[in-house]
Amino acid sequence: MGNSRPNTRREIARRWLWGAVQATLFRWSPRGCHGFRVRLLRLFGADIPAGSQVRIYPSARIIYPWKLACEARVMVGPWVNIYNLAPVTLGYGAQLSQGVHLCAGTHDYSRWAMPLVAKPIRIGANAWLGAEVFVGPGVTIGELAVIGARSVAIKDQPARMVCGGHPCRPLKPRVDPQ
Repeated sequence: MGNSRPNTRREIARRWLWGAVQATLFRWSPRGCHGFRVRLLRLFGADIPAGSQVRIYPSARIIYPWKLACEARVMVGPWVNIYNLAPVTLGYGAQLSQGVHLCAGTHDYSRWAMPLVAKPIRIGANAWLGAEVFVGPGVTIGELAVIGARSVAIKDQPARMVCGGHPCRPLKPRVDPQ
């Protein structure tokens, strides 16, 4: 049994075109040109209504712009990888530090064909993901949650908690920011 393609030819062509734009115009744009990168993402279908308030660094990698939604005051830091085979939503003020990896897809290893299993990821309002955090398919990070550096979140993490570890788990309540 061989693997089947989960995408249509049109979506594959769209992905290739985005890949070319991302590898050139997006990646080569000066660091401070966040608005330009937001416009490129919107051109390819990203839902970013408050574009002037969103910061996306040129080294960030987004697989499918049309499956990305960002609210105002979102920051996608350097070398962030958004592997959004399913929708990824970044709530108001969500902060993704350098090297964060959001992975919205996996494979069903219990079947020989290993079909793709894609599940959406939601990062809540004002949540902060520290450096090199991994978030797996279907995970929701609660509002105002802090996920410590290099944590591996494969299950939902609660709101207003500082979480960390491998696997990630709640450690203590987050105090209200001043």
